Amino acid sequence: MRFWLSMMAVSELDQLVELAKHAEECGFYGVTYADHLIMPANIETPYPYTADGKLFWPLEAPWPDPWITLALLGAETKHIHLATNIYLAALRDPFTVARAVSTTAAFSGGRVVCGVSAGWLKEEYDAAGVDFASRGRRLDEILAVCRRLWAGETFSHEGEFFQFDSVILRPVPPEPVPVWVGGKAGPALRRAAANDGWLGLPGTVDDNLAIVARMHDMRRDMGRTVDDFRPCVSLIEPLTESARTRLEEGGIGDTAAIPWFPTPWEVEAFLPEGADITRLSVKKDAISRYADRVIAKHT
Repeated sequence: MRFWLSMMAVSELDQLVELAKHAEECGFYGVTYADHLIMPANIETPYPYTADGKLFWPLEAPWPDPWITLALLGAETKHIHLATNIYLAALRDPFTVARAVSTTAAFSGGRVVCGVSAGWLKEEYDAAGVDFASRGRRLDEILAVCRRLWAGETFSHEGEFFQFDSVILRPVPPEPVPVWVGGKAGPALRRAAANDGWLGLPGTVDDNLAIVARMHDMRRDMGRTVDDFRPCVSLIEPLTESARTRLEEGGIGDTAAIPWFPTPWEVEAFLPEGADITRLSVKKDAISRYADRVIAKHT
């Protein structure tokens, strides 16, 4: 099992490098970072992943560019992998997306995963002047263009959203960039199945196995294999030995966690009650406890 440290909702930006370095020392396979291009001050769209539809982070929380952030973390680490979970690529153009990813890949020796999603926040799309209703098709086209740009070829493109003649991108990534897709709605699962992996939402072992089996069927219908498909899940139950075995037998070999972050689905605490999670030492202690209790048992 490969373990990822999610650094979503870390407002203390000066702690990110130390957290990534400590995660590497503790045996985490990778770190992930999230993205919003801009945060609208007035939001009417319900957040789809809480019961009341409200955000679980403050409106003033910082959202630095995820690829600049991951490039910084890559420069300060040696082998830990770097992924966006998730990157709102559809809010950008394919050249901006491809160059940001390829630059981070080049500087990190190919340690990147491009995790994307169509997103949920209509007001963010409105602010950027990008049509919300067609964001899925726009994302698909951007990903198709990015793959050709990352291959280093000179090509032209005539699509629904983008048209250009004879372009080439440098630098190219030293390794092929895996594209993982987040979300669990039908279009998101089909998009994930058509790419290289899935970034799951918090769920049980049974829930995740059922969703991944569905995507495996989709891949077979597309004429693709399932052995090279990489789901990364977040569990709302402890990772026991039997749970790990079932996940791996179902094709799930990656899991992500935020050891210091209290959540509505938390079932195992890695910090003492009342600990101040804004402190670097507290977060590092949680990472260490997670490594001792979970990673050491399942790698």
